[in-house]
Amino acid sequence: MNLSKRLSTLVALLFIAITSSFAQTEIAGVELPNSIQVDGKDVTLNGGGIRSKYFMDLYVGGLYLEAKSKDAQAIVTDNAPMAIRLEIVSGLITSDKMASATTDGFKSSLNGNTAPLQTEIDQFVDVFKKDEIVKKDIFEFKYQPSAEKTLVYKNGKELLAIKGLAFKKALFGIWLSNKPADKDLKSGMLGKN
Repeated sequence: MNLSKRLSTLVALLFIAITSSFAQTEIAGVELPNSIQVDGKDVTLNGGGIRSKYFMDLYVGGLYLEAKSKDAQAIVTDNAPMAIRLEIVSGLITSDKMASATTDGFKSSLNGNTAPLQTEIDQFVDVFKKDEIVKKDIFEFKYQPSAEKTLVYKNGKELLAIKGLAFKKALFGIWLSNKPADKDLKSGMLGKN
């Protein structure tokens, strides 16, 4: 290989290394991708933060939208491609604890009126019970407006699809409602931190 080919290869590799390092955002040692695909479109990281309880970090969460927004209510009600990504950072999170916390989150999001969506909520919560949750597990909840469904992924594998904008609103409300799972995480997801 001649010198000019070597030099151009080196420049190309440097460019890839530099640009890929900007393709992620680090929060508490977790690398969140700056964009992910939902419904055939790129959605970008709006913001992220840490879910903590009793001074312990439990997971890092990121919110992905088509366009940046700080309006939690508009995000919750919007019928647009979006996603939430969670990466478990504590070995203390168990499947039962995650299922319980999520059930409580739906109650808060829906002001206690879970009955109209109870079947969907039960299906969603069951995802956490199927396999034990371990540190570094990644969950993604991707809303596809074209089919009005939320896809649930664990470590890149699709586990469930739940129909309905109403379910999506309840799910995103866990983190973005007036009674969020964690106020600091909500603020981070809205890009306010």
